[in-house]
Amino acid sequence: MYDMANLKKLKTLGKGAPAAMDAFRAFDKAAMADGVVPKKYKELIALAVALTTQCPYCLEIHRGSAVAAGATPEEIAETALVAAALRAGGAVTHASHLVVEGVETHG
Repeated sequence: MYDMANLKKLKTLGKGAPAAMDAFRAFDKAAMADGVVPKKYKELIALAVALTTQCPYCLEIHRGSAVAAGATPEEIAETALVAAALRAGGAVTHASHLVVEGVETHG
């Protein structure tokens, strides 16, 4: 299902909604361009987001782009662990909604 060749189908998708696809591409290009936040950092951020969303296409694309922008294996490793910590932290903090104080539980 997750074959990189499927990305060629984005042209077909874009034909169905050309204005929206053109706007998306322009937005993506602007957001990912080198700026106050350097391109390498943007790619590492994108890689962390892709790790949390678990999008195989984004993982492949942004890993390659991060490496091309100069990211080291150590930076990618730290990025992966930041993503993992945020994902785990989300589970822990959302668990606070499940806790009812003063109620005993029975195992």
